[in-house]
Amino acid sequence: MAGVTIRGLLKTYGGLQVIHGLDLDIQDGEFVVLVGPSGCGKSTLLRMIAGLEEVTGGDIRIGERRVNNLPPSERDIAMVFQNYALYPHKTVAANMGFALKMRGMDKDQIRQKVARAAEILGLTPYLDRYPRALSGGQRQRVAMGRAIVRDPQVFLFDEPLSNLDAKLRVQMRTEIRELHLRLKTTTVYVTHDQIEAMTMADRIVVMQGGRIEQVGAPLELYDRPANTFVAGFIGSPSMNMIAGRVTGGAVEALGARLVLPPTAKVTEGQEVIYGIRPECLAPAGSGLAGTVAVVEPTGSETHVVVRVGGQELVSVSRERVSLKPGQGVTLAPDPAAAHLFDKATGARLAA
Repeated sequence: MAGVTIRGLLKTYGGLQVIHGLDLDIQDGEFVVLVGPSGCGKSTLLRMIAGLEEVTGGDIRIGERRVNNLPPSERDIAMVFQNYALYPHKTVAANMGFALKMRGMDKDQIRQKVARAAEILGLTPYLDRYPRALSGGQRQRVAMGRAIVRDPQVFLFDEPLSNLDAKLRVQMRTEIRELHLRLKTTTVYVTHDQIEAMTMADRIVVMQGGRIEQVGAPLELYDRPANTFVAGFIGSPSMNMIAGRVTGGAVEALGARLVLPPTAKVTEGQEVIYGIRPECLAPAGSGLAGTVAVVEPTGSETHVVVRVGGQELVSVSRERVSLKPGQGVTLAPDPAAAHLFDKATGARLAA
């Protein structure tokens, strides 16, 4: 196994720069997830690590080796793709062992490695089947098995669960995480789904516009987002963002005075964004007065969308609520759970 070190990484297509001088350290044995909206550069970064995209500038190292100019076959990586990329005319066993066969490995060794990977992934009963006879989840396991048998230094996953239904995605998330805990191979995983990132990662890398916005453990990003972009991207439903002005030790916004968080570092008259997670915004006697727009019971939670002064705010409650659309309601944020950001730059203000 090995870590991945990225320094000053650049990528341009013609005159368009899509990766802007990235620096990133991925530790040996770490599970790192790259997240961000479509077009943020996460898949391009993964493909550059894999050797499927040329590096315009900067360095990529896998372990001690600089791999910028090495072909994918010499980087000691294994990649799992979104579309499985299986050979339809080969059995599961042949698909899993194909790369080893191309290396000229002994047939008995290939058989042993395939059998071990199949046992880990629960594929032993399916080794003689063809991909067309497998479910989507089983095909993805075969793609993972093909990566495991190579015993690489680094696993690369490019949105591997996006073609699966919701229930199977949850199951496969658990299986991939358990696989990592068992093999302890350095893993770089790309997804646009922040729930996948939160539940699977040791650390998350949040990207936007070819730049890294923040790197940290899942709960670190959730509890202390570096800016409004990370605050809005991590968490579902998204954090409520309320524009206001600091006045007399509070934030005046949407016709209410919101108590400053205890660690806020602000100046009188400063324009800010007051951020509050939906689960920390609850109906109360005083606060943000508005009208219920939508009530969404999910079973374990109830999501209430409230229109306050032309802005929609979301409140999440673990309790059953009796609110109805069109009903007046007042929401009060928990000051201890509030986040404060500079309105001009979006940067976090609380210490």
